[in-house]
Amino acid sequence: MRVEIVLAQPRAFESWQVTVPMGATVAHALEAAGFSGERLAALGIDGLALHGVRATPESQLHDADRIELLRPLVADPKDARRRRAASRGK
Repeated sequence: MRVEIVLAQPRAFESWQVTVPMGATVAHALEAAGFSGERLAALGIDGLALHGVRATPESQLHDADRIELLRPLVADPKDARRRRAASRGK
């Protein structure tokens, strides 16, 4: 089955396609793409998601799943919204 791995960067993203056997886990797909624990740590990855829902390395994959490599938030989304609203005078 084919799985996509996505890493979002500010204003850009990187994507890798891997083929894994049926019954594979997130960890299997990351290994197939060459992502070791050390490489994930070097990229600042602090979590994983499948189609936007938090996942673990043991999560089972299905054909056409998208694994998202999550980085820590730079800013609190609520604070950012408040600043935008304040700058508009609302």
